[in-house]
Amino acid sequence: MNLIILILSHPNPLSTAVLFIPQSFPRGLFKSTAAKFRLKSAPHNKPRHLSLIPPHPLFVHGDVGDAPNRPGLTHAPNSPGGSSASVELVVTMAARPLVTVYNEKNEPTGTQVKLPAVFTAPIRPDLVSFIHDQLRKNKRQPYAVSTKAGHQTSAESWGTGRAVARIPRVRGGGTHRSGQGAFGNMCRGGRMFAPTKTYRRWHRRVNVAQRRYAAASAIAASGVPALVQARGHVIDKLNEIPLVINDKVEGFKKTKEAVALLKQTNLWADVEKAANSKRYRAGKGKGRNRRYKQKKGPLVIYNNDGGLVQAFRNIPGVSTLSVDRLNLLKLAPGGHLGRLILWTEGAFKKLDSLFGTLSKASEVKKNFSFPRAKLTNADISRIVRSEEILKAVVPKRQTAIVSKNHGNPLKQAALLNKLNPYAAVIKRASRVASKA
Repeated sequence: MNLIILILSHPNPLSTAVLFIPQSFPRGLFKSTAAKFRLKSAPHNKPRHLSLIPPHPLFVHGDVGDAPNRPGLTHAPNSPGGSSASVELVVTMAARPLVTVYNEKNEPTGTQVKLPAVFTAPIRPDLVSFIHDQLRKNKRQPYAVSTKAGHQTSAESWGTGRAVARIPRVRGGGTHRSGQGAFGNMCRGGRMFAPTKTYRRWHRRVNVAQRRYAAASAIAASGVPALVQARGHVIDKLNEIPLVINDKVEGFKKTKEAVALLKQTNLWADVEKAANSKRYRAGKGKGRNRRYKQKKGPLVIYNNDGGLVQAFRNIPGVSTLSVDRLNLLKLAPGGHLGRLILWTEGAFKKLDSLFGTLSKASEVKKNFSFPRAKLTNADISRIVRSEEILKAVVPKRQTAIVSKNHGNPLKQAALLNKLNPYAAVIKRASRVASKA
């Protein structure tokens, strides 16, 4: 049978997964794998079988640069039951210690960049969603109704005793308007309840440390292929995630150069998906300069702008961002993690100096400590059963300790006889005396 395997690896063992794309599964081949489920990231994506890597990997794979020179494997070591399969392609696409740099023709340049430490930061969707919601409020424009609205008439209540409501009524006569209710929110032409004010608290102050933590978490999520695909991006034909291109693309000034780059790097499929998603907005926003809605495509992060922004700005769904001015609203649009990012080599190398590492502080962000996960390994059952833990904990008790039962000897005869054996004689003597 023909079988395509995508190894989705990540420094976090629980984020590591194997993507099987077979023509048909042989019976019993993957019975030993741990959680097998179907992933449908979007309606246009074909369903894929995702399963966590078992204790013994099904296939041994090398670096992604070796894939073209290794057209296939004919045996699957450690596969259950000694089954073998013919493999068409083995691709490693995820956060690895080294990331390959490609040129504008999608060819490896021979340069490998060390993976920045920010890609190992904790992924916090709750924090990213909250910070995104707070930052998005800072672009709101105040609005309110007129302070005189609904009160631009002389009206006064008729009082009680006239069998009508006590709402203020318009004065005068000779017109239908006279005698009609006014001012109240239940009246035609009246004011609204609780008229809106321009001095509402529109904007939100967000702590710098929280913004930095959320940005680091969004960048880390962009290096997990499962999260990128779950967000709806088309990554089936990408060489690697994260995807890094040499700095030559920063000098692009023409849109046709940018389009050629996206097509060469197989990112054009995601651009087409974003372009085809353009549709009318539902509601009144159509008349407020928000007529259309459109999905997000790839994000291009650069170090120096030599014309790159001008080249990419007219491509639908594509956004550009400077690595020195990272914006969470673009790194995680809608507060959803997993944005597909195209990095330039200079921007990718600069991440360690921006966010720092586990051993070195940031060179740019003052008083910023690199976020560390409180739980480095989420496999609790494996930790509890490890030899180190079993040696340190108290061994399991073989015999259960029965707690002592404290009874009332005045109500329990057996307990009373145990405390005072002569009590039975006294009780018997009293019973005989009562009969006599």
